Amino acid sequence: MTSTAPSGAAAVRTAWAALILTGAVGGVLSGLFAVGGAIVMVPLLVWRAAMDQRRAAATSLVAIIPTAVVSSATYLVHVDVDIAAVALISVGAIGGAILGSRLLRRLPLTWLRWMFIAFLLLVAAHLLVAAPEPTHALAFSPLAAAGYLGLGVLTGIASGLFGIGGAIISVPVLGSVFALSDAVAKGTALLVSIPTSLAGTMSNRHGSSSVDIRAGLILGVTAAATSVPAVYVAVALPPAVSAVSFAVLLIAIAIQLSIKAAQAHTHKSAPSDPSLSLRNQ
Repeated sequence: MTSTAPSGAAAVRTAWAALILTGAVGGVLSGLFAVGGAIVMVPLLVWRAAMDQRRAAATSLVAIIPTAVVSSATYLVHVDVDIAAVALISVGAIGGAILGSRLLRRLPLTWLRWMFIAFLLLVAAHLLVAAPEPTHALAFSPLAAAGYLGLGVLTGIASGLFGIGGAIISVPVLGSVFALSDAVAKGTALLVSIPTSLAGTMSNRHGSSSVDIRAGLILGVTAAATSVPAVYVAVALPPAVSAVSFAVLLIAIAIQLSIKAAQAHTHKSAPSDPSLSLRNQ
């Protein structure tokens, strides 16, 4: 009886350490690359916190909330936010996040693993291939408003399904399509990620028990604290170096996840009792 207490206490300490480490790494990467902290926290939760893809995505979505609040507050102070764009994108993103969270609950884990791997590779390819700069700013119009709504739906689905904030999608689109400056695009995307993450988290909370609110808050608070000093390092990095470095990191993560997914599939498909096949011969 007494021997189980130390092992239980050690397990709790290990779990807390894994969450704090994951949040710290996610926060540093979020500050260093402006977007992308959550996209790294999800595989870290799978590897270090022993969560499956579904639980890791749902928990990561919780962690985005405090991180986005801290980060977007900095942009709001400097007025680096397009409020009209925030309002329109948020409308689409909230609905998209609810849809994405429902897909997260219903899709098989194998599908979720490979979809996340494909998403990582698509993001890495986008970072490696620079998008052309728009020739002139896109004037606000009904077409632009529809574009903002559509962008919101897309980022919302990705947020709910993969446990990311959506900024990794919306920042490059806001710059290359809607001609927002880099600072305004980041501030706008970060502010949008708050209602998006809240909507996805509420949907996960009411729809299933896959989300771990306490673990998500530990991740989020740690990430928010470590993202601030990383911003100063990001300022010194040339944009091209930052993009290529992050793309290489995502490719490495995708390769590792692919190996894990293939091993899990092989283990699952292997017969539980090899002697049965011998008896049937």
